[in-house]
Amino acid sequence: MASERISQRCRLPSSPKEVLTAATATITTLMIAGIIMNDEQCHFQSLALLRLQSWLSPAFPTGAYSYSHGLEWAVEAEHIHDRKSLVDWMEADLCYGSGRNEAIFFSEAWRCAIDDNRAKLLEIAELAAAFRGTSEFALESSQQAMACLVTLRQVWPDGALDWLSEILSECHVRPALAVVLGVRSARQGIPASLALPAFLQSYVANLVTAAVRLIPLGQTDGQLAIAALEETVLAASARAKNAAIDDLGSAAFMVDLASMAHETQYTRLFRS
Repeated sequence: MASERISQRCRLPSSPKEVLTAATATITTLMIAGIIMNDEQCHFQSLALLRLQSWLSPAFPTGAYSYSHGLEWAVEAEHIHDRKSLVDWMEADLCYGSGRNEAIFFSEAWRCAIDDNRAKLLEIAELAAAFRGTSEFALESSQQAMACLVTLRQVWPDGALDWLSEILSECHVRPALAVVLGVRSARQGIPASLALPAFLQSYVANLVTAAVRLIPLGQTDGQLAIAALEETVLAASARAKNAAIDDLGSAAFMVDLASMAHETQYTRLFRS
């Protein structure tokens, strides 16, 4: 009996038509399976992308529109007065200043979440909270982070964010926006090569929007500035992805000085 079953399985088709029919059935099955797998993968990737866009959208209630990161004083002091000077300022911040550090914190938090290394994640979160050059920078990061954390936990709940919120509260440490978004992006399965540039792009877009109102610039000039910073965003993301805590530091002193001066600026539209 066993030999008969083996013989039937190994039997060659009796005609060319049978060969064609069997091959067609096999190919059709593989194509259908491939389409289903691709649709499932596409659905997952699309969902992750939609959520990332939501978290970085101006509609996400973090209050980002109320912060200029020192740009308001820089415009008043005429360090920034047109699109070119704005792009130069933003490039310096992304490559050598607080923008670079935010990218490193995002990358480190993302890695900790992927590795489920909670001890190191707490260390990163504490350092990110303390690593602020001015009181307004601390306010800018912590206020947005707290709003982001509350909204994410209510709308897209996740155990890692629950733990992070609780442990930071116990330690009396304010959250940092880069850490919160880095953790949630990792937990959503969004690769750092996508999440990190998107995070920096939203950082750039928010500050350019502030500059459009402050200088003022036209809307087209604002978009040209964002476009001019694309390569800088990608380069800063690539460097931060391979960086570690030991690489933190800032050489963009004017950005910090602008924030300090903004604290006593007489007329202000923005909180930083």
